[in-house]
Amino acid sequence: MEITRRRVLSLLSATGLAAVLPAHAATAEAAPLPTGPAAGPERLLTNAVGMAAGTSASNSRAETAAKLAAVTEAAVSHLAAMEAAGEDELFSGLPLGTDDANLNTTFRRLYEIALATRTPGLGPLPGHPDPAAVQRRVIDALVRLHERYYGDQDKGYYGNWFNWEIGISTSATATLVLLADQLADQRPELTRTYLATMDAYLRNGKDGDVDLDSRFHTGANLADITTNRLLQGALTGGSAGEARIRKALEDQLTVYATVDPYALKHGVTDGYYADGSFIQHHSVAYTGSYGKGLLTRVVQTLKLLDGTGYADTSALVPVIHRWVADGFAPVIFEGWMMEIVKGRAVSRTGTGYSDTAAVAEAVTDLSAYAAGERATALKSYVKHLHTASRPAPDPARFVSPLTVVRYADLLADDSVPAADLNPAARHTAFNAMDKTVHRRPGYAFALSRSSERISKYEYMSGENLMPWFQGDGAHYLYLAGQDQTQAYGVDHFTTVSPYGLAGVTAPVERRRTVPELYGTPYYDNPDHPLHFTASSESQNTYVYLPRGTSRHSGGAVLDAYGAAGMVQSDDFAYADRARLPDDFTVYRNATATKSWFLLDEEIVVLAAGVGDRAGRAVTTTVDARIAAPDDRVTVTGARPDGTRWSPGGGSGPDTGRLRWLRYANHTRGTSVGYLFLGTGHPVTVALESVTRSRRVVRTANPDTAVTRQVFGASFRQAPHAGQVALAYALLPHATESALRAYGQEGKEGEEGGDGPLAVLANTPRLQAVRHTGLGLVAANSFTTGHHSVAGLRLDGPASVLVRHERAKGRHRGRITVAASDPTMRRPHLSVLLRGRRLTAVTADPGVKTRPVPGGTLLRFPTHHAYGRTFTVTLRER
Repeated sequence: MEITRRRVLSLLSATGLAAVLPAHAATAEAAPLPTGPAAGPERLLTNAVGMAAGTSASNSRAETAAKLAAVTEAAVSHLAAMEAAGEDELFSGLPLGTDDANLNTTFRRLYEIALATRTPGLGPLPGHPDPAAVQRRVIDALVRLHERYYGDQDKGYYGNWFNWEIGISTSATATLVLLADQLADQRPELTRTYLATMDAYLRNGKDGDVDLDSRFHTGANLADITTNRLLQGALTGGSAGEARIRKALEDQLTVYATVDPYALKHGVTDGYYADGSFIQHHSVAYTGSYGKGLLTRVVQTLKLLDGTGYADTSALVPVIHRWVADGFAPVIFEGWMMEIVKGRAVSRTGTGYSDTAAVAEAVTDLSAYAAGERATALKSYVKHLHTASRPAPDPARFVSPLTVVRYADLLADDSVPAADLNPAARHTAFNAMDKTVHRRPGYAFALSRSSERISKYEYMSGENLMPWFQGDGAHYLYLAGQDQTQAYGVDHFTTVSPYGLAGVTAPVERRRTVPELYGTPYYDNPDHPLHFTASSESQNTYVYLPRGTSRHSGGAVLDAYGAAGMVQSDDFAYADRARLPDDFTVYRNATATKSWFLLDEEIVVLAAGVGDRAGRAVTTTVDARIAAPDDRVTVTGARPDGTRWSPGGGSGPDTGRLRWLRYANHTRGTSVGYLFLGTGHPVTVALESVTRSRRVVRTANPDTAVTRQVFGASFRQAPHAGQVALAYALLPHATESALRAYGQEGKEGEEGGDGPLAVLANTPRLQAVRHTGLGLVAANSFTTGHHSVAGLRLDGPASVLVRHERAKGRHRGRITVAASDPTMRRPHLSVLLRGRRLTAVTADPGVKTRPVPGGTLLRFPTHHAYGRTFTVTLRER
């Protein structure tokens, strides 16, 4: 059986892959391909068992001892829980019949017991000397589960669809694979029974199979389902099994295709985009959670297919490598997965470094399927993650002992240097998912934007209970050398006010969580015309994943510099309030037009039109940082006249007009400076001890009290105060002397003083800055019509950076212009460079230049570019 070339080309045309051809072996190291009609399925099952349990050779290595111990410990613990189980339990503490999560966990525990009996080198489990008896016990449990809790289709499928279509099927399928021989001898009908039941539970599918038109069968979810069906096909055998394998492979291949938003396949927006963005749930930036799961699953598929002859998986390796280099690497800083791409998972304990461990595991295996420079780059990145992370990835938590061994060999290979896939300085505009990442050797700045395309946040299943402003310009400033668990992660969201997240403009009001509003983790109203149920589209649109109502969110990139802009908006629920039920609560947002100009030492933030149409008080938070209770933290500053300022030391915040401010954590050796650029608006500074339970952000978190020192700097506006403009810069690692120098040189700021940094415009129509040291002007325009600033004329909404290179010797200076359409709807945009006429030296395809009276007109082809930046370099004629 093989996938036809024409079919593969049609599936993968968007990726530029030539084809996925049948192969004799997927890697040079693969064993000879078995022969006979069942060779492929048998090899696939053998690969699956080896991937899960390892081999005698891998498990005899010292490096796998901790992994094997973990397998043993889990199995023994689960068997003890079986001994203590009650009437409606298979394991003690997991009552069955009404709780789908308990049923899912029960199936997973059976798999973990079965795994221990099939893992070479373990021997009999402590207290259970007969592995065959343990296997019979698992099989009997599978029979009982099917007869009483799983097989009845009328009673099943309550709760979360994921458990029925993916979670349970994953564990059940893996258990059937591990015990295939035993089942054939003892209960030969049970495998067929389970396969039929799993098909029947694919209720969001079609005829018991994947439906590519279903909103549930996309991205990471599709990869999970199709991997299960690959194994199920191998278990089925015969022509029916071959057909299932073929269909599963064809379906899974669709996840490799780069999403073209202008030519969607099956209406699906989930997956990877040309700029490295990853979206799941149709509108959620999700690289660090579902994207991580997809990476894991597709690499596992490479391993399952190895040597089967079903596909030439080497053709897929460059695609996955691009995901890693352009999708994952930018959002991982010193081993920490950034908050902006984790959706509701930001509220979970243990995220951050553990997220990256899963990436290191997948890339370790991926490197074995790559060749040449690509293989070296991937291996070097694994080493980088090992050396940069604190803690380093724990191979005992890897899925496969084979990966544990491969990881150990890679780390021990002195010929492979540790190297990040990111250059030291990098700016990444993930415009397809409304996120921006700016990296320098000493820090990384991550920005979360939203729009009518991308959700403001994700809330679901009692997770991320207070997410309301996470997509309204919230930022995270990661400082090099710091343990990020002490700065971000669950404790950050636990102790920092959801209304006071860094970078956020929020109305002063108290919002209630979904469980507080409705008494359940979702809004339930199935009889309303919008049909609100736990998994309905209306639930996603208005409760779980609300998008904004503004189209303006995007930015441009010039080398390692960037500009980003956003018009803050209400979400869909507020805009559609007239259509919603009377008991459905909606919240109105504050107003702001914001720009971020991301340089070397400075991150400049401009905000205009800041206020509230409902007359509420408004707070704009410059930054919010946490520190351990016993860390030595100081806050210092200076007034506009240069005199020293420091907080009064009272119990509440202090407010004053400031030129600059500096936060320093002397215990951690970190600091951030804040330069206020001539706005004159008073700054409120607070440093207080906050204690809250981690359960305030996620109902399933342990009720653990967390105490942190919380620093906040903000601008506050009284009710009915009217709109204001604000301008400030964040300076990572700034010293007081550096801040004083900025204050002295740039005190005229907006009027164009002597300092390197100047605000040129800050209105709801146009925002712009100049950095003389870099020879850079950056501007965002937000409205139709012409906008003039610093010798530029922008036509309509645009994001533009212009850099002047000084003339050297006989060589005339060059000017480089980068531009993008932040609305993603413009057919083209124009920029006029006033002054001498220029001629293009280099230009991206489609960029046009022509002389006009008074200067040079540039035309950028933004039609169907989806926020892509176009660049042109010019010189004097």
